[in-house]
Amino acid sequence: MSLTAQIHVPRLNKTLTVPTGLFINNEFVPSVDSKELIHAINPATEEVLASVVAASPKDIDVAVAAARHAFKTTWGKNVTGFERSRLINKLADLIERDAQELAELESLNNGKPVKVARDFDIGDSIQCLRYYAGWADKIIGQSLEVDNKSKIAFTRHDPIGVCGQIIPWNYPINMWSWKVAPALAVGCTIVMKPSELTPLTALKLSELVKEAGFPPGVVNTVPSLGPVGGAALSSHPDVDKVAFTGSTITGRKIMEAAAKSNLKKVSLELGGKSPHLIFESADLEQGAFTSVLANKHVLLRVGLIPNWDTVAGILNTIYDKFLEILVSKVKATVVGDGLEEASGGGPVVSKGQYDRVWGYIESGKAEGAVAILGGEKRNSKGYYVDPTIFTNIKPDMRIIFGPVLSVGVFNTEDEAIALANDTSYGLGAGLHSNDANQCMRVSSALEAGTVWVNQYNLLNNNVPFGGKKQSGIGRELGSYALEEYTSVKAVHWNFGEKLDWPL
Repeated sequence: MSLTAQIHVPRLNKTLTVPTGLFINNEFVPSVDSKELIHAINPATEEVLASVVAASPKDIDVAVAAARHAFKTTWGKNVTGFERSRLINKLADLIERDAQELAELESLNNGKPVKVARDFDIGDSIQCLRYYAGWADKIIGQSLEVDNKSKIAFTRHDPIGVCGQIIPWNYPINMWSWKVAPALAVGCTIVMKPSELTPLTALKLSELVKEAGFPPGVVNTVPSLGPVGGAALSSHPDVDKVAFTGSTITGRKIMEAAAKSNLKKVSLELGGKSPHLIFESADLEQGAFTSVLANKHVLLRVGLIPNWDTVAGILNTIYDKFLEILVSKVKATVVGDGLEEASGGGPVVSKGQYDRVWGYIESGKAEGAVAILGGEKRNSKGYYVDPTIFTNIKPDMRIIFGPVLSVGVFNTEDEAIALANDTSYGLGAGLHSNDANQCMRVSSALEAGTVWVNQYNLLNNNVPFGGKKQSGIGRELGSYALEEYTSVKAVHWNFGEKLDWPL
């Protein structure tokens, strides 16, 4: 089969060329033993964009072997931090050059608006690469006093080795950069498995990895079904670390496979049930806007994030006023084909996710929640779920998923904190208040890896991100992410002590 595909886009009056093979050793190759294909779908039209090779376990073996060879010969400890920095910066330059085409491909395969993919996701990914390029020549250990007359100890932060990286479909390019950048900065090699729903931009980025000048085998891309490629990476005896973003259920399986194989290092960014609390002193306009932004599915994003569930909790005395402002903000959001300039949100990514979201919505209705906006299906092509707001919710309802914002009420600060923490998750949380003392009290009490005050869901590449409880292990972004890809070695050096024998 041909290892490239032409995607004709009449709306843009252009044709996009995408690779469809497995990217191993800087070449696009067929599977060694599988004829299975992954069909990339346009969620706005329900049409197949392209079919890519689906990697088998044997293909994973080949990719891991390529990554191991590169780690031992042309990467890892065999190249300086200055050279790693130069190549990562070059990759960032190439992504910036091709930002428009990458955004169009992201929109076609994922559903999110082109302007969002280009200006937010890709723009942030370029900055992420440049941030870690700046770290590449600054990986340092410690010099430790033992005995000034005869001994010293020091630490080295070595690259951990071959890293399996498994990314989701909600931010295909952004999640790629979050994982690739710190791993490359410290000298690791990579076997990347993109989501089977959105494999196209990871393959396109692989072309740029080669163009930037990275040695063969440093970055390998193996589209595959999760139970095949993801499972093979998680249990592979020659993979030193697995990084995964996705559901808590899959995260448990990855941890189990890692433990049963070679006890490889694992970092996990998993599901969340994320509260957003609005107090009486808050700027209600800003609180309403960021409540929409907090529920990433409604504004600026494709319609569904894996297991990032958002509940807005509002103080009873301001509930009605806030709800009026909130509805007006959501109504102003245009949800349509991501290639349309006016679209602020797109369809959900797949038929499976579409059916799942509607199952939750119908479940909420059956359990007594009231949809004051949305909650009705379109009679048209595309996996569209219009922004929906539910009130009259209860903590045990299952509706809090998808382009759905569930709005509850609390009466006191203590009640708000208790409701927010009454979950087995702890990915993100936030509050709006202009009472400084309250901001400190509540942010301290919320049990989440990230807490936003008077904003929501805004991240910075130099600030760590990750979850508590069942929302994950480890951190992405910031200097903390470097620790996920390094192994600390202690060196004890005796330069003067002579032992008597026998003791």
